[in-house]
Amino acid sequence: MTYERDATTLELPWPFAGREDELELVRRSLAGLRRGIVVTGPAGCGKTRLVAEAIRGTDCARAAGTPESRTIPFAAFAHLLPESVTLHRAVRLLSGVRTLLVDDAHLLDDASAALVHQLAVHGRTRLLVVATDGTPVPGAVSRLWTGELLPRLTLEPLPEEETGRLLTAGAGPLDALTAKRLRRLSRGDLRLLRDLLGAVRGLLTPVPGTDERAWRGPVPLTTAVRERIAPVLGRTCPLERETLDRLAFAEPLSPDLDDLDLGALETLESDGLIEVDDHGAVRLAHPLYGPVLRAAAGRLRARRLAPAADVYATALDAESAALTGRIDRADVRAVATPVGEWLVAEGGVLPGGYAAVRARFARLRGEMREAAAWAREGLRGEPGDASCRAELDRASAAMDSRGELDPDLDLEALTDPYDAVRLGAPEKVIDRLGGVFARHADALTRADGPDLDEVAGELERRGFLLFAAEAYAQAVGVHRDPRAARHSRTRAVALARRCQGARTPALSGLALGELTARQRQIVTLAAAGLTNRQIAERLTLSVRTVGNHLYSAYARLGASDRGALPWLDRTPEAQPA
Repeated sequence: MTYERDATTLELPWPFAGREDELELVRRSLAGLRRGIVVTGPAGCGKTRLVAEAIRGTDCARAAGTPESRTIPFAAFAHLLPESVTLHRAVRLLSGVRTLLVDDAHLLDDASAALVHQLAVHGRTRLLVVATDGTPVPGAVSRLWTGELLPRLTLEPLPEEETGRLLTAGAGPLDALTAKRLRRLSRGDLRLLRDLLGAVRGLLTPVPGTDERAWRGPVPLTTAVRERIAPVLGRTCPLERETLDRLAFAEPLSPDLDDLDLGALETLESDGLIEVDDHGAVRLAHPLYGPVLRAAAGRLRARRLAPAADVYATALDAESAALTGRIDRADVRAVATPVGEWLVAEGGVLPGGYAAVRARFARLRGEMREAAAWAREGLRGEPGDASCRAELDRASAAMDSRGELDPDLDLEALTDPYDAVRLGAPEKVIDRLGGVFARHADALTRADGPDLDEVAGELERRGFLLFAAEAYAQAVGVHRDPRAARHSRTRAVALARRCQGARTPALSGLALGELTARQRQIVTLAAAGLTNRQIAERLTLSVRTVGNHLYSAYARLGASDRGALPWLDRTPEAQPA
């Protein structure tokens, strides 16, 4: 069920995060003889926040398109131009502006779009143009980049790691299942993510034994959240709304299509309100549609449409069997498990056996914090469950323990013989392994870098991200070709960053390496979250010098971007996961 909650808009601290390299690129585009840049990306990905940070403290004129003024000539520039003006005169008047930010350029009226294009052609005004992908754009605006008048920076959704930092800054450390749920509900829209975080902030509860807090229970539909979703659903006819309601109350199960109107489904699919997967399952297109629809239904309607409780137990058994089968086949690529995720999100009690399988599956994927969270959920319902306790201990050890190999450790007595390979002693267990794990042991025994890389690639394809990171890390030390070693290091770092804080002996060799004293100083500050400008001010350097040192450090470390620095800056300390 979903309940409604009245709340005023909360102004949470929402710092700039995760776009440091893009920020430097935008700032450089507004310096020297450069003429500006176009920034595009999906709605809510942080385009406006990025450019606002880039022009902070500068003298910059601003204009913005709006849906209501698309038919009014020069509406976006009304505050900068006389009441009646020709395009020629508008260009002359604004050519004296040093820097001009044009936000929501996809909503510009034709005259304003032409004005922006002409300003780019004349090149006297530095332009910072922001537009949303996936929406119609005036031709004069799109020709800014297709005609190569201005470079284009396309923003991708904020990576999971950076979104996690944003959530931590806004509400403190969150448990993995809470952070994952918020990311799923917002679908990369940072504005919606902020609204949701504001709605649940007062509902967070401490997670015992950690500094994290968790959110379980229905989605609180504040005015801000509802206003983003309800208008889209309100444009349906009664038959289509009935179909949507049936889908909403069927979540998280796939509905019986025989009970749904085919014509209504086709219309809803063309309108982007539902999605049909490769197996023919029909689901609502946005994860917030269901909560909004259920909240709008009365009690009698909800009673009629809600499924029986016993169907969830059967579905949980099927999901657990599917996950166990994947593990047995050494294939832990992500698989849909909507019932378990829905139950834990709603605050339901999970069977210990199911929770232990979920925890193990997550651990093998390298998702350590998520593995620990699933194990805790099982212990919440069954405090004495030994399998959940064992999984929690293993996930916690992977994040908290030391990375040195214990000389007294009995490798032959390890519960999982593959741990010996990961600890660097493959010869002890090579005859007890099979498949890709045996190939890993063989390549490590022979100190064969290329074969270790090949094994790492296979492990990654099978979903074993932590094991793949370790194999790449082991390859770094045995490669004879420095370029191959750098490639292995880069892959190891990229994969390790996705493993939610795992620290293992194999990864401990990926620390900072050989940097100059100044590079190490700058990398340490960058890893702590300081921007290039803040580092420059602290060390009395220019921003350009800081940037040059960082890029040189990237090359030496095999890091592809700034996001790898926090991971590289700590020396991993752990036992095998």
